[in-house]
Amino acid sequence: MTMTMKMEPMMETGMKPNLLGRVRRLTDQLGRFPLSIIQLTARISMAVIFWRSAQAKLANWDLTLQLFANEYHVPVIPPEIAAPMAVAVELSCPVLLVLGLFTRLATLPMIGMTLVIQTFVYPMAWVDHLTWMTMLLLLLTRGAGILSLDHLASKALR
Repeated sequence: MTMTMKMEPMMETGMKPNLLGRVRRLTDQLGRFPLSIIQLTARISMAVIFWRSAQAKLANWDLTLQLFANEYHVPVIPPEIAAPMAVAVELSCPVLLVLGLFTRLATLPMIGMTLVIQTFVYPMAWVDHLTWMTMLLLLLTRGAGILSLDHLASKALR
């Protein structure tokens, strides 16, 4: 059946396809978009953001320590401890996200870092941090999706 065949009965009865009907059909079609693709893109996006941050810190460790001491002002934790902790999270969690392995667990330190960065380091960058939190919370609450090692492991353990 072609689109013209579907529309012909409507035109014969004087009915026109209305805007509301078109919007409903479109939203129904969009609702069928695979969540796993959204989860995969969120995993890759967050991995790249944190991985690049680690690479920048490692490129000049002396500058990194100076930034942690003078600009970042992370409370309680000395810069000599905070900097390696940050880099450890920024190197390990992105790998887990890309693989989709222990995804929910991997998001927790990233969420913690994002909250610290937002609160103490760059509060004016709240739009970026809100975007990060949205993607991280999606992964925390919905998991890695079917395109992940988490999914394969859960199937194997059933």
